[in-house]
Amino acid sequence: MGTHSLEAAKGRRPARTTATRQKLFDASMALIGERGAANVTVDEIAAAAGVSKGTVYYNFGSKSELIAQLLRHGVDILKARLLGAADAGSPRSGRPGKAGKAGDAGAGSAAAPAGDPLAAMEAMIGQAMDFMAEYPSFARLWVSENWRIPSEWQGTFAVLRGELLEVVGQAVDNVARAYPVDESVPRGSLETAIFGACFVVGLDRQTYNPERTRDQSVAAIMAIMRGYVLKDARPRG
Repeated sequence: MGTHSLEAAKGRRPARTTATRQKLFDASMALIGERGAANVTVDEIAAAAGVSKGTVYYNFGSKSELIAQLLRHGVDILKARLLGAADAGSPRSGRPGKAGKAGDAGAGSAAAPAGDPLAAMEAMIGQAMDFMAEYPSFARLWVSENWRIPSEWQGTFAVLRGELLEVVGQAVDNVARAYPVDESVPRGSLETAIFGACFVVGLDRQTYNPERTRDQSVAAIMAIMRGYVLKDARPRG
């Protein structure tokens, strides 16, 4: 092959690779979410994605790396949605949300009045519920593997969990700056309670209680935050 042809082939490869990796992500998410990571083989993932086993190894190197990147892929989606909801409710964003309850927002939107950190938190939790509804298999993978010890992905989970908790923690800090709160509640435990509740409540709704509405799920989790704010408290300033 001539130099020009070789460069042209290299130029086309990223688009094909990206499409193939997305197929593998989708296939892995479905299989692993149903049966657990240990019970799914590379052959099954390749067959479900419509590619060869060699393609899986070419893109990821191993089943372990495929799952690690699958986790990163899902967390990036969730984190972007949480940050978008938080930013829409922030006074610095210059983009006031719609009037009304934050829990009324649909996927990809946030209805937090600008400057109200409690409403921004409500919008974030709504986005988490939308994510669980859209990617239930990813949520099952996260819940089933995150607390398994020992786990070959323990380091990956630690990094990704830290990133998500940082987003939740910033939202909690915003509430604490705006409202009088119960300082006896450990901040780290509060962040973990909200973070864990999003996964558990979201999955419970998908698996056992499909009749439960999104707004009801959001309200249940927000009860944690509203309990953190002192009774009858008004925003500072």
